Amino acid sequence: MRYYIIAGEASGDLHGSNLMKGLKSKDAEAVFRFWGGDLMAAQSRPEDLVRHYKAAAVMGFSDVLAKAGRILSNLDFCRKDILQWQPDAVILIDYPGFNMRVARFCHKEHIRVFYYIAPKTWASREGRNRKIKAWVDKLFIVFPFEIPYFSSRSVPFVYKGNPLLDAVDAHEFSRPCDTPYIALLAGSRKGEISRMMPVCMEAADRLGLKVIIAGAPSRSSSDYLPYIGERKNVEVVFGRTYDILKYADAAVINSGTASLEAALIGTPQVVCWSTNRLTYLIAKYILRVMDHVKFISLGNLCLGREVFREFVQDDFNPDNVVSEVRRLLEDVEYRGRMLEGYKEIRRSLGGGGASEAIAGAMISEIQIQDN
Repeated sequence: MRYYIIAGEASGDLHGSNLMKGLKSKDAEAVFRFWGGDLMAAQSRPEDLVRHYKAAAVMGFSDVLAKAGRILSNLDFCRKDILQWQPDAVILIDYPGFNMRVARFCHKEHIRVFYYIAPKTWASREGRNRKIKAWVDKLFIVFPFEIPYFSSRSVPFVYKGNPLLDAVDAHEFSRPCDTPYIALLAGSRKGEISRMMPVCMEAADRLGLKVIIAGAPSRSSSDYLPYIGERKNVEVVFGRTYDILKYADAAVINSGTASLEAALIGTPQVVCWSTNRLTYLIAKYILRVMDHVKFISLGNLCLGREVFREFVQDDFNPDNVVSEVRRLLEDVEYRGRMLEGYKEIRRSLGGGGASEAIAGAMISEIQIQDN
């Protein structure tokens, strides 16, 4: 069968590549055309890559305005490309700003749509659920807390576990350096980096420890070096995020997929997040309205309780970061409780093999609908 896959970020590239492996294992005649990155490209032919996510990605409201012409051009090209290629299914991976528009187009053209890794409507923009029901043939969710949420909204879905387990467990770890260090994952957006780095650099100065920054795939050294300055105890390493997390004594992480990866790898962590005041007030209002969302990080959301600390907005400051990192390093009992919580998070996500199970479910959906 013919699968047209759209992933717009590094995490989507990872999940897309594992899904492609699963589809190939279940469908010997699988053919792909995709928007993604190097990991997905490794699962197919070079000519099957339509756009690399680094060239197509848009991050943040200001970036949307600056690149509006490119976004519209990409959408127009994508629509024409899908019509010309005539896939058996279009598989959309997260990236809702772009992919929801593609879903609407495909529905109008009677092209089958699967949405893999749901838009986070449980956190904001709940009105998208109506559009998902209208435009998407089947939603494939990856978090246990999404089951009651989408059930209560009557959104048809399939849950087969979380593919991050496969990605983490398949990784061959190696040490990034020989000395003890703290890991810093400052986010993938420039705005996140600009807010994380000054606070974390001050904390690093006060802690006096080596810090390794896991460079985001969509960023370059120039995004970090202005904040690092002349510090000799801080370095940026790209392409080794899992290795950096695995051997770190502790990690300071911007909220996102990385916090869940740290939990699955077993790295004691603190999650930090801040934004401009207006965006924060809007987000705070949305979360107050959607009172089922108690945390900002996926690991805590999985269990519905605080397994690791979250410093949000004004609470994200050098004093709190220094205090929490020291506690992670020195309080053996505290670390132990966190690691036990990590085991619960892992169990909540089900066993391994999610990518292959999701691929099998997608193929079954196609066969059922075609018959």
